[in-house]
Order: sequence, then structure tokens, then C-alpha cells
Amino acid sequence: MKRTMVTAVTLILGLGTVAAAQTTITVATVNNPDMVTMQKLTPEFTKRNPGINVKWVVLPENELRQKITLDVASGAGSYDVATVGAYETGIWAKNGWIEPLTPLFRQNAAISRSYDVNDVLPAIRKALSYEGQLYALPFYAESSMTYYRKDLFTQAGLKMPQNPTWSQIQSFAAKIHNPSKGVYGICLRGLPGWGENMGPFSTVVNTFGGRWYDQNWQAQLNSPAWKSAMTFYVNLIRKYGPPGVTSNGFTENLTLFSQGKCGMWVDATVAAGTLSDPSTSTVAKTVGFTRAPTGPGTPRGNAWLWAWSLAIPKSTKNEDAAFKFITWATSKEYIALVAKERGTWAAVPPGTRQSTYANPQYKKAAGAFAPIVLSSIQRADPTKATKDPVPYTGIQYVAIPQFQALGTQVGQYLAAALSGQSTVDQALKQAQAAAERVAKEGGYQK
Repeated sequence: MKRTMVTAVTLILGLGTVAAAQTTITVATVNNPDMVTMQKLTPEFTKRNPGINVKWVVLPENELRQKITLDVASGAGSYDVATVGAYETGIWAKNGWIEPLTPLFRQNAAISRSYDVNDVLPAIRKALSYEGQLYALPFYAESSMTYYRKDLFTQAGLKMPQNPTWSQIQSFAAKIHNPSKGVYGICLRGLPGWGENMGPFSTVVNTFGGRWYDQNWQAQLNSPAWKSAMTFYVNLIRKYGPPGVTSNGFTENLTLFSQGKCGMWVDATVAAGTLSDPSTSTVAKTVGFTRAPTGPGTPRGNAWLWAWSLAIPKSTKNEDAAFKFITWATSKEYIALVAKERGTWAAVPPGTRQSTYANPQYKKAAGAFAPIVLSSIQRADPTKATKDPVPYTGIQYVAIPQFQALGTQVGQYLAAALSGQSTVDQALKQAQAAAERVAKEGGYQK
């Protein structure tokens, strides 16, 4: 899930003379490549809006999420634009923490025409809507996929299938693992967090036939499927992964793969553009792409659905200016601007617009991975992500307010098992107890 970003923009509108006509915009964000690019391109926004200045604050994903959630929930009003994920959008909309954007498009005909909401992929619009209204605009959207070193596969006489299984991935990792030469069979997230190690691991649980809760909200983390999934994940990483895995999230693994230190990596599709760019990846010419692995339980839920998006908190006093910013940063024009700035269409924010995937320049530059990304996003179904029925929606998360804390807690238990500080059985016992408490204290059980 990339893994993961929260953005905040504080806008103060200036009026009157030139000296007084300055607006300060504070943007808090995660340090992923796409947001770094947005930071570099911010002067283009201020050229169009000369009265607005932009200040950026970059924080680790987990810390950023906590600060934004606390601020928006309390109505503190520190931010006029918050970058939210697909998980938060519906929950925050239901709680009345963010503004519906549909009325703002109706009120701003010129912006509505140029922005073209209908160009946004239907699956992403649905993920960012609540009760028929759009509440956030996607900066980039993603599913998950498998990255691999084609040169290492050729040397080992291996062929990556179009739809690999986790069993095959394990076999491949064993054959290309060569730490003496600085190459690890596979890189996967170990850094604790509901949006870090629990992103990919939850998809493993899905494909091994597991689920968080049954239809009566009885926790299922002590099930055979969860034990099989966690045992597999822990053994795979400990045998064929790099050292210090519990410090590795999306960003760290992206760096490792870009430097040629990972034989394979299963993670967010958003990394494809960075890995294909010779200016940011030493393996740009040898990286291969295929679908996220499936497990022995079910083909469902192997690839997640996520969108990092811009929303406007109810507490803002500068709604119009905030709307200008989010429509600029998620527009067709911005995507073309990134292509110009980065020198390749392969580097543009992916997963958001139909026009991007229909663009001949994008097809030519991103042809190796774009079809896999688009089909993975279109196939991902948050309402049918598990083998057995569940009372919640979500693929790599459970769409309830308590999951941010629960997922992070379970992620800490997983990290303890990865580091050898606990056994899988001990981790699952703790995880089961935590999930049971959430179901009971949250009033989900009847």
C-alpha cells in the first residue's frame, strides 16, 4: 500500500494591496517520489495563483497519519487540504470531517469543465465517494503487483508466470537469493503499521483463505488460515529477505530494489514508474512486472485498491482556495506537467484517469506495466476480497474507524515475529485478543 502519504494545506487569503495579497499554504506530506515531484512543481501552481505561497512539511507515513487524523477529528483547523486514502475517505465523510466536493464542482463551472470528473476511473471514483457524493480527488491510485529482476531470472533459468502463486514466489526467491553478492531473493514490508507491513500481509491472508472477522464479527485471527499465512510470510522474509526488515516499509524497499538489491518485490503499483526511470533506478532496463501472487486458499484479494487523494476538512476557512489547489494537483494538466518535468510519461501519477491510459505517449512509455496496473485496479473488489463472507469492506484493511489502531497493533505483533522476538503462535494470540476487543468495545457484535 503503499504503501502511504498525508498532505495538509493551510491557506490564508490575502486581499487589497500587493503587500497584503499573499496566501500561505502549508503542505504536510509523506516522502514518496510522487509527492516530492509535486513539491518541485508547486511554483507552477503559484504562477497561476500568484497570491498563494506554499510551504511543505515532510513526515514519516505513520506519524503523518496520526497528526492529520487528530487534527481533522478535533476540528482544530490547522489544515485546509488533507490528503487521505481510500480507507479514510468514507469514514471521514460519514463523520462529517470533510467537505463533499460534488457541490463545489457544480458551483465552479469552469473548473468542472476543465477537470472532467468523469475521466477519473470509475473504481477510484467509487472508492472516494460516500452516499453518492465525491469527497476526495485522487492524486494517484494503485493496486499491488510483483516486480522482479529479469536478468537474475534469466541467469537462473527461471520464467515468471503472468499469475504467480506465493509458492512459486518462494521457490524463485530461494534460487536467486545471493546475499554474498548483495542480492536478496525478495523484499517485503516489515515496518509495523496498518498501512505498512499490514498492507501486503493482509493480501497474503486473503489468498490463504483468511479473514479478519466472520459475519457475526467474531475475530478470526487464530484460524488455521491466518497461522499458515503468517508462518509463510515470516519464513519467506527471514530466509530470503534483507537484514533489518522491520525497518523496511514501502520507501525503504523501493530504494533497495532501485539499487539492485532485491530479486523480487511485491508492493504498490505506483513504484513501476520510478523503477522504470534510469534516473531513479539502476535496474530500469531489467525490471519485470507481473500480477500480485495468489495463495492456496482463493484467488480473491491478492491485489489491493488504494488512492492517495486530496480532501477539504470541514474546519477550513478557505474552501475556495483549497478547491483550486486540489483540482490543480489532480488535473490532466498536472499529469502532463509531470511528464514534461520528469522527461517521461512513465513517471506520471498513475491509476487515476482514463485519458492517461488512452494516451499514446503513456502507452509507449509505460507499456511494460500500464496494462497490469489498470487491470489490477479494475479487478480489485473491496466487497469480495475474501474466500468466506465478511461484514466489512476492504482488501488490505477493514473499513471501520478502529482499524487504524488495530491494524498497527497487529503489524507490531507481525514485526515481533519477523524479528524473532516472539513466535507466530504468540503473535496471533495477541492479535486475536486485540481484534476481539475492537469487535466488543466497538459495538459490532450483537
